[in-house]
Amino acid sequence: MVEALNVKNLKKSFGGLPAINDVSLTVQAGERRLIIGPNGAGKTTFFNLLTGDLARDAGTIQLFGEEVGRLATYRRVHRGLARTYQIITLFPKDTLEHNVALSLMGLSRMRWNVFGRVPQTFFDEARTVLGRVGLDGAAKRPIAEVAYGEKRRVEIAMALAQRPKVLLLDEPLAGLSREERGQVKALVAGIPRETTVIMIEHDMDTALDLADRITVLHYGRVIVEGTRAEVVADPKTREVYLGH
Repeated sequence: MVEALNVKNLKKSFGGLPAINDVSLTVQAGERRLIIGPNGAGKTTFFNLLTGDLARDAGTIQLFGEEVGRLATYRRVHRGLARTYQIITLFPKDTLEHNVALSLMGLSRMRWNVFGRVPQTFFDEARTVLGRVGLDGAAKRPIAEVAYGEKRRVEIAMALAQRPKVLLLDEPLAGLSREERGQVKALVAGIPRETTVIMIEHDMDTALDLADRITVLHYGRVIVEGTRAEVVADPKTREVYLGH
């Protein structure tokens, strides 16, 4: 099988305290991997190291066999890595399609023209991508006027617009209503297997059945890894995450 992501002995400390402590894991191409753990376990820090938002202290990061740990974030994006963030970062006064078009334009590294306008072709593609997440009908609405769950879907659309080989989702279900969680869950489940999905999530009941394999982080270390049944049954998982 092809390895989409191979991380070995990854380390990151803040103020002398380890946030990511010798993490190693392998994710196969097309896999759905769920990363769980209590608050402060290092989950988002791990994503930030994968994308280059944070510099590693030690270890290797391979994307489809290529070492990318020294590359700038935008170079990792061009090699097929995309992500969403725990805290939504959108332009609230701009429309849904404008936000997605800007993401597409950034990926192309194309400069704005003299009038500061985004070319029409980017808007056309943006509406197509919004259709994939069920929001093409709201394409011309400002971000500030749509519900929180729709903003989550816009953020996923922006990531999908980059045609990623590996998609990192940082708590995509956080703060959503039951109905919204169902919509986003269906969206994630419908992403083609050509894209490998690695997801951080606290909503265990909703997220567990999306995963092929699960990794449990605690104090920056991998303490359990396996299938849903293996991870849920492991006493270390119950002790640090499930609370019994």
